Amino acid sequence: MLNLTTPALLFPAISLLLLAYTNRYLALASIIRNLYDDYQQSPDEKLVQQIGNLRRRIALIKWMQSLGVGSLFMCVLAMLQIYTGWPQVAQVTFGASLLLMIMSLGMSLLELRMSTDALNILLSDLIAAEHKRGRR
Repeated sequence: MLNLTTPALLFPAISLLLLAYTNRYLALASIIRNLYDDYQQSPDEKLVQQIGNLRRRIALIKWMQSLGVGSLFMCVLAMLQIYTGWPQVAQVTFGASLLLMIMSLGMSLLELRMSTDALNILLSDLIAAEHKRGRR
């Protein structure tokens, strides 16, 4: 049987997750602004690639946050349903909350993978420069 404390257990996790997502968003927004300024001063295809990757990551973070907020909303709704005497409906609602959280975490893994790709774009210049130095 589901009681009020079960959905309440997710509150700290969801809150910390949303904070982490927001921090990632703010960091990416700052990087995009810097890359845009760099591109204005010196156009480079690598910068365009990085900005494109960052735009896709920002879109993913938006969905991660939306699903996380949806999970929190469903969690609170499940608690309200338990409180008002609808335990069976609350179980379904809480299950939906967990599903939304799983989807949010899955998107987070995808965004992490994209982050690695962005770093590889950046590091490709360093590797190319090292190869040129080694040939001299």
